[in-house]
Amino acid sequence: MAKRKIALFGGTFDPIHLGHTIVAAEAAEQIGADEVVFVPAKCSPLKETLPRVSDEDRFKMMALATTENKKFRLSRCELKKSQPSYTLETVRQFRADYDFDASIYWLIGADSIDELPLWYGIEKLISECNLSVMYRAGFEPPDFTKFKATWGQYRVEKLQKNVIKTSLVDISSTEIRKMLANGADVSEMLHPDVAKYICEHQLYQADAD
Repeated sequence: MAKRKIALFGGTFDPIHLGHTIVAAEAAEQIGADEVVFVPAKCSPLKETLPRVSDEDRFKMMALATTENKKFRLSRCELKKSQPSYTLETVRQFRADYDFDASIYWLIGADSIDELPLWYGIEKLISECNLSVMYRAGFEPPDFTKFKATWGQYRVEKLQKNVIKTSLVDISSTEIRKMLANGADVSEMLHPDVAKYICEHQLYQADAD
């Protein structure tokens, strides 16, 4: 019997937008994933600033944005931590939760490639899961050849094998926050219920960066 395929999608999701859900759905289809688990981070080790809104607001917006896709679900596992979240630890937790009887994929965007050498336990992470890099608008297609001397041919080949050709959706949470702070309309970038939630709770109105 084939192992279940579980795709984990981490990030701050501050806020979650249509780009996130579109590429997650496309990745799930290409991988043949049984589930896509969105894993909001409490605090990324590589970011100096905290998310602009509360954990609960981010989680509620994510619930609104993902409810229509039956393969999508959410996890609070990293939000429960008081310290920065390390992807390797989260992957190991999910492997244990599934009794080591599932293939775990971790989805990231092509904009994160240059940061990978800074990730905690990156070589172990590449070995222990399928680190799957998705295309990202404004960035070159994923290419890992420059890491061959550092990580070895096997890991580079594994990374290249797991590249996912998703749509180039030119939306970013940073841009959305800036637009909201300036009073601009961002409704076309968000799930309608997320846009409504942001308006009702007056989020991001003065938080441009």
